[in-house]
Amino acid sequence: MKKMAITDLPGAFPPGPARWLVAVAIGGACGAAVGLLRLTLTGLMPGVAPFAFVYPGVMLATLMGGWLAGLVTAALTISFAWFWLMAPASTAAITQPQPTLIVVITAATLTLVVAELFRRLVNAAAAERDRQIAERDLFLAEFEHRVKNNFATVASLLELQRRRADPAAAEALSAALNRVESIARAHRYLYRGPAGPGTVEMRDYLGDLCKALGMALTLGNRITLDCQSDSAALPRDRAVSIGLIVNELVTNAAKHAFVGRDNGRIAVSFRLIADGWTLSVSDDGIGMASTQSGDAAPEGGLGIRLIDAFARQAGGTMAFASDSTGTRAVLTVAG
Repeated sequence: MKKMAITDLPGAFPPGPARWLVAVAIGGACGAAVGLLRLTLTGLMPGVAPFAFVYPGVMLATLMGGWLAGLVTAALTISFAWFWLMAPASTAAITQPQPTLIVVITAATLTLVVAELFRRLVNAAAAERDRQIAERDLFLAEFEHRVKNNFATVASLLELQRRRADPAAAEALSAALNRVESIARAHRYLYRGPAGPGTVEMRDYLGDLCKALGMALTLGNRITLDCQSDSAALPRDRAVSIGLIVNELVTNAAKHAFVGRDNGRIAVSFRLIADGWTLSVSDDGIGMASTQSGDAAPEGGLGIRLIDAFARQAGGTMAFASDSTGTRAVLTVAG
């Protein structure tokens, strides 16, 4: 009923004769449909409730085409039922006021008025909703633009300091810059996709993040970075934590996993499971000497501590496994 009320077919045409003609056409079509239906049933129930289908026909026409369409349907269906189905005994009886006809016309008029009022109320509510959505989208666009500029400012300051710093400080600033870029990238996906504002589509986000990491770490053709992700919409905070974990793990692998080698492979995988999802980052490098195969996390510097902190923020647990064939880190989060 509500969808019919906001299907204003005449409103699709400019004001003028075209809009009136469309309303009349809708009224005529509804009237013809009611007449055919009544004729079909007349063979089964002759003379039974000849005006029964007048009211739903008037309501349908009014909801779809406005009061004019409802008026045309009322005129057609009442005239058809009175002159054809009722079959008065004489022409004089037709032209004289009849209580039944007066009641039917009054009921049809009330049906038309109620349907028109309902249609206008629903259309007004829909217009108000569209206005609020447009205002919200404008606000979100402005907010996103300002936050994007803030991220760009921070990134520019870090890049400026990195260029002037000594090698050790430059490396730390580069890591900080990558983390800022990871958060900024997640923010750009907050208002995209079918899940709506406040969530991030992980397949697009992780794919974009891995491409950026590949360029930022200058992996080139030497190290292959593959990213596979299921489609999933996660809350903003979890998505940011996952992006930061991917950033740390891929950066660590690119720096330390392929020492003394000319090539290698890093694989990022985000998969949905029965009771949640898993994120894994693996490489086929030389492994971490301080880590034995198992669930114990390696002891290390700031990067490992950050990974643990991000895992807790995501509500999951990290597991590490490493040997001479490579290293694998897995984040598991229950749904």
